[in-house]
Parts: sequence; C-alpha cells; structure tokens
Amino acid sequence: MDLSALPFTRAALHAAYAGGLTPGAVAAEALRRLAAAADPGIFLDITPAADLAAAAAALPPFDPARFPLWGVPVAVKDNIAVAGRPMTAACPAFAHVPPEDAVAVARLRDAGALILGKTNLDQFATGLVGVRTPYPVPRNAVAPDRVPGGSSSGSAVAVARGIVTAALGTDTAGSGRIPAALNGIVGLKPSVGAVSSRGMLPACRSLDCISVFATTPDDAWATYRVIAGEDRADPFSRPIAWAEPGVAPTRIAIPAAADLHLDDAPGRVAWDAARALLPAPEEAPITGLLDTAKLLYDGPWVAERAAAFGDFAAANPGALHPVTEAILAGAARFSAVDAFRGLYRLAEHRRIAEDFFARFEVLAVPSAPNFPTLAELEADPFGPNARLGTYTNFVNLLDLAALAVPGPVRSDGLPAGITLIGPRGSDAALMALARDFTARLARRQEPRAA
Repeated sequence: MDLSALPFTRAALHAAYAGGLTPGAVAAEALRRLAAAADPGIFLDITPAADLAAAAAALPPFDPARFPLWGVPVAVKDNIAVAGRPMTAACPAFAHVPPEDAVAVARLRDAGALILGKTNLDQFATGLVGVRTPYPVPRNAVAPDRVPGGSSSGSAVAVARGIVTAALGTDTAGSGRIPAALNGIVGLKPSVGAVSSRGMLPACRSLDCISVFATTPDDAWATYRVIAGEDRADPFSRPIAWAEPGVAPTRIAIPAAADLHLDDAPGRVAWDAARALLPAPEEAPITGLLDTAKLLYDGPWVAERAAAFGDFAAANPGALHPVTEAILAGAARFSAVDAFRGLYRLAEHRRIAEDFFARFEVLAVPSAPNFPTLAELEADPFGPNARLGTYTNFVNLLDLAALAVPGPVRSDGLPAGITLIGPRGSDAALMALARDFTARLARRQEPRAA
C-alpha cells in the first residue's frame, strides 16, 4: 500500500487497518510526512521513533468500537501535559517534564491514539497570529507568506499538512478557531468545562478550554467525544447534557450589515457564498455580543494572564517574548474594583446573549475578518491580531460553544470559513449543522456533467 496517498482520516485509517495495515507503519508514515514538510516550526518536541513504534505495538487488538481512535496519530499543543515529554508553552525558560498526562491526553491514549508530539504556539497561548514564539514560526499550510493563526498554530498546521488526524489545541479567545480557519480545517471549541483542563497550563483559567483540530467534522467530533466528560478533580469542569448530532438546527442568525466586518473583497465574496449554503439564515444585529470582547483585552481579564504566568515572568526577567511581555505588563493597570465592575458588565452582556439565543439556535459568522501577511505582523504586532478576534473574542466570555468549518475558498485561493456559535451545551447541534453545511459545500463543488 502506498501510504503517502492514504488520507489520515479516521475512516480511511480504520478501513486500512481492517485490511491489514499496521499502526507501526502509520506511525512511521506520520514521521515521514513531518520530515517531508520541512517545517521546523510545527513541533517543539517529537516522540522518539522507537517510543512511537513501541506505543503502536502495545495497542490492544483492533476494535474501533472499544477504541475509537485506535492507531490514529494525534498531536498535542505544548501547553498541555504529555507525560515524560518536555513542556515549554513556547518559553524555553519554562521547560519542564510533566510526570503525568493531562486528562484529555490520557483519554486519547485510552481510546487508542498515538501521540506524535508537542506543537508550537503563541507563547503562553497569548495571541491569535501564531508568530509570538521564540522558535521558528510554523508556516501556514496554504499560504506560507500569511500567518498560521494562533495561538494553536502548530496543531492546526500539523492537521492541515496531513501529518496527524487530529490535534489538541486550547481556546480562550479564538485560539482553537482562527488557526483552523486560516489553514482550511475544522476547529471545535467545546462548551467551557466540557473537557477537563487538568494538566493544561491556563492563559485565562476562567475562560480556557481544550479544543480539537481535524480535517473533517466527523473526526473532530470523534476526538471530542473521547476527551469530553466531567472531571471532579478539576474545579472548572462542568457537565453538559450529552447528545449526539441529530437534525441540523434551522433558526440560524447571521450578522446584520452593520455588524459584518470583512477587510477585503475576496473575503466578502467568500462569505456571501458561504451564507448561501445555510438554510434560510436571518440577518440580526449582534453588536451587543461583539462588544463583549472589549472586556477581554481592554478590561480586567487581561489581569488573569498575570494570574496564570505572572509569577514565572517576575522570577525570570527577560524570559518572555517581547509581545507577550508587553501584554502582561498591561495587567498592572487593573484593580480588584475593576475586576468586579467587569463581572457586572459581563453579566449584562450574558443577558443579551441569553435573549439572542432564545430567538435563534445558532449564530453563523465569518471565522476571521482578515488574513494578515507575515510582513504586516512585523510592521504592527498588535493591530492585525486584535482584528482577527472580531468574531471569536466574545464567545468564551459569554459561555458559548463554537465550531469553525471550511467554506467556499476565496477568489485569491486562500481558505475561508464560517464559525457556528450556540449556547452552552449546543455542541451536538453545531456539529449537525456543520455536517449539513459541509455536505452542501461538497455538492456545490462537484463537477457538473457536460
């Protein structure tokens, strides 16, 4: 079998395994694909080939019902613990070796997954561009002159390049959605607390969640299904009423014209093509939702970054990336009074969101309003990053679930996509709509008979 032509989807791999392919061969192929990518920025640590082969050999007999990710190669963002492997959060001075897997990683292993390695990120998960790292920047899988998106840059690129089937990222303000959109893959941001964060280094602990990257909605859901579940040892774990994707929701909102923020003509055309694939979307004002984002970067939630890694920064002067350090320095201007006032303001925004989602089941938005070049980021490290979060920054603050899916490609060949957003616990409904949207897109792209 020519493994170089084998799609690394769960369905394709399991079909090949049923035909006699070995997980050791797939592990070796994953390492070959990584070498062929010739991109030193994707991974910060690789599981040694001998250890990966041993893990493949130690898998129980093939049983995809019991082990849904049997023999599936996955990657893990380097702010999530993998036992015995270095963890840096893209800060060399922070490097240490965790003795235990994060809960999500342990659940991946229990499901039969093979952990290929730890992926690069915006340092301490602070950024949406993917370039705030002292290591080589991962190259965007579609357009190397553009940013890869962050903070889960390496995870998204590893999936988009076909090196792994799925990857874990994290998401505070869009880090599990922006890199997916900019690399043309799926990014699933669960309801906050649905996946245990134990073993994950937080950025904003009250908002963070572990996210999933995959090339298909089905692979994202299969991975999420494995890692989700209450963890009583994690005080931020919160149960949800579990459901499998069923009938796609039909009460779908899209931004009214005044709230549609897209920076170029190809992006606007791609959005028009994407909205045409949604069943009867209704334009609605979402200013009240978008304005919530001001609390994250212009409000006291910046100070939560200091609670996460401020002590380390103070004890290790000069260890942080300059942009990360500048962001952290902004935390000092907020007081405890500011924090309470921010909570009061957030409660008002959450009431707006409750009323909105009483009317609509899903809000569909463009995943990103811009697609910065590396040169633009070098000239302005902050502006394009802030702009990228237009449709992502408010989601975790409002306790919403979200799912980024590829849409019609832009006229300039760059990927574009939409993000489906719903209230907490709507994960399965969003997946049902994503499957429907993806099927409609596939039919649209089928060549017509002459």
